Amino acid sequence: MITRALVTGASRGIGAAIAKRLAAAGHPVIVNFRSDEAGAAAVVAAIEAAGGEAVAARFDVADAAATQAALDALLADPRPIGVLVNNAGLARDAAFPAMSRQAWDDVLRTSLDGFFHVTRPLVMPMVQRRWGRIISISSLSALRGVRGQVNYSAAKAGLIGATRSLAQELARRKITVNAVAPGLIDTEMATGVPDVVKAQIPAARLGRAEEVAALVAFLASDDAAYITGQVIGIDGGLQ
Repeated sequence: MITRALVTGASRGIGAAIAKRLAAAGHPVIVNFRSDEAGAAAVVAAIEAAGGEAVAARFDVADAAATQAALDALLADPRPIGVLVNNAGLARDAAFPAMSRQAWDDVLRTSLDGFFHVTRPLVMPMVQRRWGRIISISSLSALRGVRGQVNYSAAKAGLIGATRSLAQELARRKITVNAVAPGLIDTEMATGVPDVVKAQIPAARLGRAEEVAALVAFLASDDAAYITGQVIGIDGGLQ
């Protein structure tokens, strides 16, 4: 089904690639961003240049009031938002004994609170239409753990638990809820990854954001109607 798609944190990296791929599949795309206005505008321009439809929407998913206000405005459009990609996230890495409370709160508020703030207002409209796709971007860090990322791993693991539980609540309404767990992807977040870590990837390369986007686009399609409650890794075999 072709509906509007909301992609959070879509001004660059994996989020930008997802927004472009969903637009190529025919979805009018809402490109969410928190601060990178130029990046979001570039994504919108690229989608429009390719013949798609997109609009930028500035709000911080960690801010409940701002998110609700933005979603209220977006839902005023009679065209439904049937695809939601919870991609917004951030890293504040540090060894756990040196990790500040702020670093802990920032990461969990963006990933977990952000999931709640964005997903909850969109669920009932999906239930009423009896169709929807909710896809959250988790991480290999949630599955295997990474030194210096206790906060990030905890936040991304929380998304997996939320995904599996929400999938059970919504399956009878023809709404699927899945998570994608990327490994090392060639984006800004992978900058500075030591060569010794890259050498552990069986596929012998970093993944591409476009490859993650292709998986998300499949999960958003009608072909994936019987896939729900799943966590799908895309990591070149690095498990």
